[in-house]
Amino acid sequence: MEPVILTTERLLLRPLEPRDTDDVHTACQDPDIQRWTSVPSPYRREHAQAFIERISPDGWRNDTQYSFGVFTKDHGQLVGTIGLVRLALLHTEERQAELGYWTASPQRGHGYTTEASRAVCQWAFTTLGVQRMEWYAEVGNAASRAVALKTGFRMEGTLRARIVHQGVRRDAWIGALLPSDWSLESATPYLPHPRP
Repeated sequence: MEPVILTTERLLLRPLEPRDTDDVHTACQDPDIQRWTSVPSPYRREHAQAFIERISPDGWRNDTQYSFGVFTKDHGQLVGTIGLVRLALLHTEERQAELGYWTASPQRGHGYTTEASRAVCQWAFTTLGVQRMEWYAEVGNAASRAVALKTGFRMEGTLRARIVHQGVRRDAWIGALLPSDWSLESATPYLPHPRP
């Protein structure tokens, strides 16, 4: 797929470019990003460069992940990154994806990541035909969970040993968002299990 650009009231979501390398490298020095996400630790400039110049473009080209840099519209400051990973979109009826994100420390607490999450999910449901959006975070990552809940994800439980982080298996929270949660159509009907 060709990369796309999304906009919201306050944000511009676009593929990262080489000019963003230093900002991504600086943001990923934050211990919380290294603790709670899958970025390498320690995070070197070459990691940012590889993500921006090779991994992200390859993901778009191969339909394996769609990554966006999130920037403020007014000053063009890096807010973080957001994207769809683990895509089961193009050749199956599953039509599901996982939403992932991190937020630069100075940009936290402004609702930017929730705003970006809603835009990416809307695009995924209406343009890509995603029928189930999943979110995972290691148990204890309360900030990521708060963003997921504000976006509209419903928590579905805890998965044992779901995430491998720094060589250790860890439990993960899982949440899901369906098009019907936002009153959007889905190509495949959903038949919820009746509650007792």
